[in-house]
Amino acid sequence: MIADLWTRGLRLFQALWRELAKFGVVGAGAFVIDSAVFLWLITGPMDESHVKAKAIAVAVATLFSWIGNRYWTFRHQRTRTRVRELGMFILMNVIGLLIMSGCVAFSFYVLGLRSELASFVSGSIIGTGLAMCFRFVAYKLWVFTGNNEGDTIRAAAHAAPYTDEIPQIRGSAH
Repeated sequence: MIADLWTRGLRLFQALWRELAKFGVVGAGAFVIDSAVFLWLITGPMDESHVKAKAIAVAVATLFSWIGNRYWTFRHQRTRTRVRELGMFILMNVIGLLIMSGCVAFSFYVLGLRSELASFVSGSIIGTGLAMCFRFVAYKLWVFTGNNEGDTIRAAAHAAPYTDEIPQIRGSAH
């Protein structure tokens, strides 16, 4: 059972590694943008509003992320209805924002860690890590669900020895 689970996980990784790498590059760029805007805001104009500053920083980084993920990472899975896709993208990023801002709020209000460094670590390191995991899954399942088979399915077809395993991998993308 463990070996079978390991094999399935390895096949899934082989099918998704290119998307994961591209998602990581876009995410790294968004992280730099988010971190720079957040640090600028909490050390300047919003030094008393760390949670609001995090929300603004995430919003700016989200615009960059939308462009990078739509036109590069998931370009083979874009939907034809941009309005629906954009709406779902915004919704998933609002949830990601709540995860990140929630980490700042927990650190700031519950733990009483009120320094810029504590807010940065809780929001931009811990919060971003949690939100990143959520976003990748959410983008695959609910945002970029176009009918184009894309690289993922071709890679899965070559990785899976039995054709009945391909729908299991593809089924996770809808």
